Amino acid sequence: MTDKPIDEMTYEEALAALQEVVSALEEGQSTLAESLQLYERGQKLLQRCQYLLEQAELHLEELNAGA
Repeated sequence: MTDKPIDEMTYEEALAALQEVVSALEEGQSTLAESLQLYERGQKLLQRCQYLLEQAELHLEELNAGA
């Protein structure tokens, strides 16, 4: 996992990190505390991905409105 702050990640970086979190949780090898940390990180990564997608959608709407 990268040490890059989530709010500085690109969509692709956040999605890849989210996939790593999901894989780690699916393995089931983490302690409860580690699993909770992973889950929390996953939620933040998901929010980042959603935010970036919303921003891209808004940008496309602005471009289409200006056309």
